[in-house]
Amino acid sequence: MNTFFIKKSTGLAGRYRVPGDKSISHRSIMLGSIAEGVTEVSGLLEAEDVLATLATFESMGVNIERLGDGCLRIHGVGLHGLKAPSNDLYVGNSGTSMRLLVGLLAGQAFDATLTGDVSLSKRPMRRVLDPLVLMGAKVQSNENGFSPLKISGGRSLTAIDYVMPMGSAQVKSCLLLAGLYAAGTTRVTEPAVTRDHTERMLEGFGYVVEKTGNTISVTGGGTLTATKVDVPTDISSAAFMLVAALITSNSDITLEHVGINPTRTGIIDILKAMGADLTLENNRIIGGEEVADIRVKSSPLKGIHIPEKFVGLAIDEFPVIFVAAACAEGETVLTGAAELRVKESDRIQSMAEGLQAVGVDAQASDDGMIIQGGSIKGGIVESYDDHRIAMSFAVAGLRSEQGIQVNNCENVKTSFPSFMALAKKCGFNLTVR
Repeated sequence: MNTFFIKKSTGLAGRYRVPGDKSISHRSIMLGSIAEGVTEVSGLLEAEDVLATLATFESMGVNIERLGDGCLRIHGVGLHGLKAPSNDLYVGNSGTSMRLLVGLLAGQAFDATLTGDVSLSKRPMRRVLDPLVLMGAKVQSNENGFSPLKISGGRSLTAIDYVMPMGSAQVKSCLLLAGLYAAGTTRVTEPAVTRDHTERMLEGFGYVVEKTGNTISVTGGGTLTATKVDVPTDISSAAFMLVAALITSNSDITLEHVGINPTRTGIIDILKAMGADLTLENNRIIGGEEVADIRVKSSPLKGIHIPEKFVGLAIDEFPVIFVAAACAEGETVLTGAAELRVKESDRIQSMAEGLQAVGVDAQASDDGMIIQGGSIKGGIVESYDDHRIAMSFAVAGLRSEQGIQVNNCENVKTSFPSFMALAKKCGFNLTVR
C-alpha cells in the first residue's frame, strides 16, 4: 500500500492538464456501446473505475478498440444488441458503474449479476432498486440492500413518474437509462439540480430528452446514433490543485481544458465566496459541455456558511473544500450534505477524524460539519480506502507545520492515477513509500 508523506511547500506554479472527467468517461462508454455505429472517444480517463465500466461492456460483446492516450473506438451494438456475459460483471470500487448499469441491465433480455469490491459492497443500492421495481424490473440484492445485484432479464419495463427523495445524479441517470427500454415516457423529478451529463450526452447521441423545471423525461423505444465525444478534464480532480494553490504561498497555476458544466461548478462558487483569487479564461463549448482554463493564485481565505444551493453542485469536492476551510480565517459551516455519508467512505466522519488528527477543530454533524479554521499542525491520517480523502490530506500537508503522513493511498488510482506525478510537477513536497 502506498503511503504519502507531505511537507509544507511554497510556490506552486505552471500550466497543467488534469485527467479526463470521470462522469463523462463512464457515460461515453455506456452510450457508445448501445448506440448504432462507431463512436470515437478522446480524452478518456484511463483510471480503474472507468476501465471497470469498459470491461463490463466488453464482457457483453461490445468491440472496443483501445487506441492509446485516452482514445477509444466503440463499435456500438444498439439498444438491444448486448449479449449475456459468461461471468459476473465486476465493477471494483465504482458506484457510478453499478448504479447506472443496473438501470441499463434491467431492460435486457438476459440475466446478469453486478459485483464490486468490499467498499462498494457497503454502499446503499435501494435508492435505485426501489424505483426500478416500480418500473417492473426484478433485481435482487442482499438483505441490507447492498450488492451483489442480480438482475433478471426479459422483463417488460413500464415508464413511471418518479419524484426523487434526495438529489442524486446516479439515481436520476439509472432511471433515465432504464427509461430507454420502458414503454411510455419516464419522468424523473429531482429536488435540487444535480450533474446533467447523462441528459446532455443522450442528446449528443441523438436521443430526445425533455426538460421542464427539475423534471427530466425520456420516451422508450428510440435510437442512439454514434458520435464523437471529447472528454473535458475533471473539475473534481482539478479541485485538489485549485485548493493546493490557494493555500500555498506564492502560488499561481493554470489548469487547462476543465469542464465547467454549471451542474458541477459549486466548488468554484464556494471558493470564490471564501475569497479565492480564481478566474476562468478561454471559455468555450466542446461536445455540448462548457470548458475553460482556470487560473488560481494563493489567497487569504475566510470561513463561510456554505449555501445549501451549492451542495449538490459540489458533492464530490467537499473533502478538499474542508481542507480549504481548515486554512481559512474563522468558522466554516456545512449543512444539507447527508449524501457525503454514503460515498466511498463516510466522508463527513472520515474528514472530521482526519482533520482532528492533524490539529484542526472539526465537528461532524448528521448532514455536514463545522470547522474552525486557522492552521494545520500535522500528524498521521488514514485514507479510509477513499481516493478523495487520500488526495485531500495530501493537499492539507502543503500547509501543515509538521507534515502529514497519509496511509493506504493506492486507491487514488480509481480516479486520478497520475496524481502523484502531477503533484510533484506542480511543486508539492510529496514523497511516496
